[in-house]
Amino acid sequence: MQKLCRLALAVSLSFSFNAFAETDAEVASESALPVLTQQVQHKTASKRISATYSRQHYKKFRFDDALSTDVFDNYLKQLDYSRNVFLQSDIDHLTQYRTKFDDMIASGKLDLAYDIYNLNLKRRLERYKYALSLLEQEFDFTVKENYTFDREDAPYAKSTAELDELWRKKVKYDALNLKLADKEWKDIQELLSKRYNYAIKRLVQSESEDVFQVVMNAFSRTVEPHTSYLSPRNAERFQMEMNLSLEGIGAVLRAEDDFTVIQSVVKGGPADKSNKLKAKDKVVAVAQGDSEFVDVVGWRLDDVVDLIKGPKGTTVRLQIQKGESSSLEVVSIVRETIKLEDRQAKSDIYYEKSADQQSPATAKKLGVITIPSFYNKLSHDVAKEIAHLKEQNVQGIIVDLRGNGGGSLTEATLLTGLFIDRGPVVQVRGGDDRVDVNKDTDGLSYYEGPLTVLVDRYSASASEIFAAALQDYGRAIIVGENTFGKGTVQQHRGLGRIYDLYDNPLGSIQFTIAKFYRINGGSTQHKGVIPDIQYPTAIDPKEWGESREENALEWDKIEPAEYRRLNDFSQDIQYLSSMHAERIKKNPEFAYIYEDIAYYNEHKDKKSASLNYEVRKAERDERKNRRLERANKRLIALGKEKVASLDDIPDDLNELDALLDETANITFDLVNIGQIAKNK
Repeated sequence: MQKLCRLALAVSLSFSFNAFAETDAEVASESALPVLTQQVQHKTASKRISATYSRQHYKKFRFDDALSTDVFDNYLKQLDYSRNVFLQSDIDHLTQYRTKFDDMIASGKLDLAYDIYNLNLKRRLERYKYALSLLEQEFDFTVKENYTFDREDAPYAKSTAELDELWRKKVKYDALNLKLADKEWKDIQELLSKRYNYAIKRLVQSESEDVFQVVMNAFSRTVEPHTSYLSPRNAERFQMEMNLSLEGIGAVLRAEDDFTVIQSVVKGGPADKSNKLKAKDKVVAVAQGDSEFVDVVGWRLDDVVDLIKGPKGTTVRLQIQKGESSSLEVVSIVRETIKLEDRQAKSDIYYEKSADQQSPATAKKLGVITIPSFYNKLSHDVAKEIAHLKEQNVQGIIVDLRGNGGGSLTEATLLTGLFIDRGPVVQVRGGDDRVDVNKDTDGLSYYEGPLTVLVDRYSASASEIFAAALQDYGRAIIVGENTFGKGTVQQHRGLGRIYDLYDNPLGSIQFTIAKFYRINGGSTQHKGVIPDIQYPTAIDPKEWGESREENALEWDKIEPAEYRRLNDFSQDIQYLSSMHAERIKKNPEFAYIYEDIAYYNEHKDKKSASLNYEVRKAERDERKNRRLERANKRLIALGKEKVASLDDIPDDLNELDALLDETANITFDLVNIGQIAKNK
């Protein structure tokens, strides 16, 4: 969860373990912790938030004990996600407040929430002081024991001794990760000392707005997962992102326990171009240019973001920990201005990969239109790309929506209109149950040839509207993974009023006001779009996307819109699916995909890691050898020489795209079906 801390970056991190002296000792004392109370504007903001949600949110709910209980549980989860800060006795004591949160939020009197937060600060201080004490002696990494890193559903510790044991293993786990990165004990000692001391200083610098943001988001997410409160600082950042004028690396970050994790990268941005940053990578340290790395584990998300952002043309280096791996990788990125133009649609020519095709001049070809997001004027750009592809005499077009999280509803309608003459595209139902139908009315179709749409589990919202409409019309074959399943509309609204006279500004809220429905009447919510031809995936649709979100709106349906199907693909899909199934049996890239699925299923429920150095080193080496072996198999298949290490793998190996290749094969099959039909 994002929080505020404007002063944190000014804190010096130059102290070492052996120099944890008087000033640090003073900071580490309980008396140094602030006693946080709500500010005067928070009462008004809370009342405005609760009133807006109760009157205008799409989801109808009541302020009652059931809601209060859920908010209370959500609040505690955000304060102690891993259940390694509070004691069970603390929870037993706090349970008396479980049914009071609804009244607190509606009235704006949040004293109890602040009391809980202050207790959390005290408990966290105790934990970090204990963590520092453990660094006085090197750990024995020959002992066979495990650390449980996933404690979301674990019981709270019943005693301080039990909590100490949890933290002993946590600190040992942190130390072992550094040892596996070839750090000596002295360096590990110093680095973890800085990390924990910084965490303590963050506690001391906690502000009233931090508490308000946590409790308001506990309330907002209890109502619905796409509903949230943005602090004044985050509201300002939201507006900057809407204006697309941020200077940085083009990555979306989120806080996960003590780590800053890459949630996604902006296509076309510096992070994407590096080919080295992926979703779920953890940012462990940040360096400006050639300066020394600053360890950011345990930092506030806002502070890490501020450290990574910077003027275009400057270099930032990130130390990245891949997934649950303990190995560290350094990624150097030159910052750029992240503008809409970097994410606009683009087209390429795809030539058929066939042994009897000797040159592009004689090869069959398709057009591939890649759409990273649904931005303003997207349809205008795609219309130009279609015209360009038609000039190249392509035999079919693939629209690639992988990783496209959505955007403009209007553009989803206009984009669909490029491939149909006229008709409804999407239905939108508001909180008053009124249904509006967005239609294409121009009577023009810019492209009438064979069409496939490639989607994945990250394709959401407007992407799902477009894919669903073309599927319902029978205008395109949809291939890939089940999409995300986000079928809701949000509105952003500031909480401030022109007559407010508060010293501090109020933030803003984003809340759900409507729901999308396909023209066949079904919602895209939860279910998403099920492809006509599904690619193998490690993730069950029920374990991903909207289906994983607590308090998400349910799937339902309304009356279909009036529309006419353009094609009946049912027989064609059977043929295309059989051709697809035969091909991937012989495709080594799909064999690798199935291997990855098996590996994921074998490890997905793992909640602990060994604290034995030799065991962990063997696991790390096995992963590296597995990656190297696969890379060399690919190089041999391409007629290239094998490499000795992962660092020697050529960049062009990352450009292999088996899913796009297979989508092209399906599209060529679709073209051939049409040719056969014409020849009859």
